[in-house]
Amino acid sequence: MSFENKEKDKCPVCNDVGYVFTIRDGHEYCAPCKCQEIKIAMERLERSGLAKEFKEKTFQNYYTENNPILMDAKYTVERYADEFLTFKNERYNSLMLCGQVGAGKTHLGTACSIQLIHDGTAVIYMGYRDEMTELKASILDSEKYNRELSRYKNASVLFIDDFLKGKITESDVNIIYEIVNYRYNNNLPIIISTEKTPDELINFDEAIASRLIEMCRGNIIYFMGKELNYRLYGGVA
Repeated sequence: MSFENKEKDKCPVCNDVGYVFTIRDGHEYCAPCKCQEIKIAMERLERSGLAKEFKEKTFQNYYTENNPILMDAKYTVERYADEFLTFKNERYNSLMLCGQVGAGKTHLGTACSIQLIHDGTAVIYMGYRDEMTELKASILDSEKYNRELSRYKNASVLFIDDFLKGKITESDVNIIYEIVNYRYNNNLPIIISTEKTPDELINFDEAIASRLIEMCRGNIIYFMGKELNYRLYGGVA
């Protein structure tokens, strides 16, 4: 199934009505269908201008050039995506791609997100620098701030791209902690790409890092070595 076709396919649950009806204790209840969460995630991507980029970053065009580190990374992320539904509600349900600039961390995180969306799980994309700037700018508008923060806290899956990129302020730390801690307490998965190593994350903030590292246990991919920077040394990703 292509990324484009996903938006055109009718939902087999609600037939694109957007709601499902259930009967409990003799009463009929109406609730939003799960497909609405995916629709909202797709609309956010369209508004951000990233939909085209998402379409282009797939597992198929993540080229490893027989590099064992990249081959292992691709295998690990593909396995995570394939098996996601079996562990999505467990403690160790998240994925971290960290380390070397230009190794294709965003590419793999995006490819994973695409597959999860195809399989029926909504993924909210959070480009760290831009979204944090937006959040901080809206702090004085409590309604808007809480609405946007809630999207990141409650998303079925949250993909934080370029985590901790740029200058970090106290406001950043407070917002990050609120998102991560909520998702940690509710076993809500995070996909995260960052140039920081696990040790650097701990030095940044132990409370945030320890939660992320625990959630990503078994799915932490550390890219180490400038030779993995495809922007400098050719198209490995």
